[in-house]
Amino acid sequence: MTRLTDLADAGLVPAGAAPERLATGAIWSEGPCWIPASRTLRWSDIPNDRILQWSWDTGEMSVYASGVEFTNGRVIDDDGSVVQCSHGRRRVERDRDGVIEVIADQWNGYRFNSPNDVVVKRDGTVWFTDPPYGIIEAREGHPGFREYGDHWVFRADPVTGDVRPVVLDVEEPNGLAFSPDESVLYVADTSSARQPAGVGNRCIRAYDVTDGVRCKNSRVFATVGSGLADGFRVDAAGNVWTSCATGVEVYAPDGEFLGAVDLPELTANLCFGGPDGTTLFAAASTSLYSIATTTTDARLTRR
Repeated sequence: MTRLTDLADAGLVPAGAAPERLATGAIWSEGPCWIPASRTLRWSDIPNDRILQWSWDTGEMSVYASGVEFTNGRVIDDDGSVVQCSHGRRRVERDRDGVIEVIADQWNGYRFNSPNDVVVKRDGTVWFTDPPYGIIEAREGHPGFREYGDHWVFRADPVTGDVRPVVLDVEEPNGLAFSPDESVLYVADTSSARQPAGVGNRCIRAYDVTDGVRCKNSRVFATVGSGLADGFRVDAAGNVWTSCATGVEVYAPDGEFLGAVDLPELTANLCFGGPDGTTLFAAASTSLYSIATTTTDARLTRR
């Protein structure tokens, strides 16, 4: 039995589903996000410092913007704007029809390292991870140093301007997502990426969220079978779909491994989208892939 067949047996993908390569030509693909208004999938080609876009209607890839200061993760907000992370500007920003505005670029006077991935909670607050990759990897940003001396997960309130750290115990936080009811925050630790084999972490951690702000009861939720859990999304049933070295792995809310979608390239991040929200898009090294599923993103349950 293949790992994809396991997902079909679990009712998560249709019988006979298979991944399809939609576009290629990037160096390192990251931060996919479905844009409902234009029926397009937007993602980053970080080393080429550009944002790419694939059209559901035409099946063609185009360059949405270039010279974008090494954007990485992004998410669609409830108002249709795109919230994205900028390695080069060391900030989280909002793209509203091509007009860029700052959401958060510092905490207590210290610039962030290089915001990597981001989610928007139903109360409108913006939660994001801040590892060092954009200030230590020449092809992903600009040389710099850790001004606050660590790598944390932050929460920013665009209304009040309040910015605060909410998770401090992850060595190098990367992807993040909430459970459907937002009572649990999942955070990837990819600190093993640049270290010798067996050193560092490659797990997804889980935290109970209390009062909408405090993250408690830190524990390991799952450790992927290959590579790193770089970016991930949670579906409407609470299953975690995470990137890994061989494609996408899926874990139940209790951490049980459910199956996988194997892809021919190292996969960085993913999202749900398509006109009905059931298509899984994966940003994998040089290419963008898709596969049909029977579920949708957990965020759709709040609308």
